[in-house]
Amino acid sequence: MAEKTDKKKKKEGALVEAAEAIGAAVGKVAAAVGVKNTPPTNIKIPKLAKSGKTRLPRKEKKAKQKADAAASRKK
Repeated sequence: MAEKTDKKKKKEGALVEAAEAIGAAVGKVAAAVGVKNTPPTNIKIPKLAKSGKTRLPRKEKKAKQKADAAASRKK
């Protein structure tokens, strides 16, 4: 069992060992300061607010557009 871990460490290299050492040190400092590893809370996104605009049926809307277009041409 010990032989497998020794082989693994030999393959990892100096950079990986340094990164592990730095990570361990940072973890100890964070634990001493009191930083907790809490997962982020889910923020509920509200649905879009309904618009207060009035909606006309298609025929009335077309008639209104034609009337507005005719009124703008007269000016």
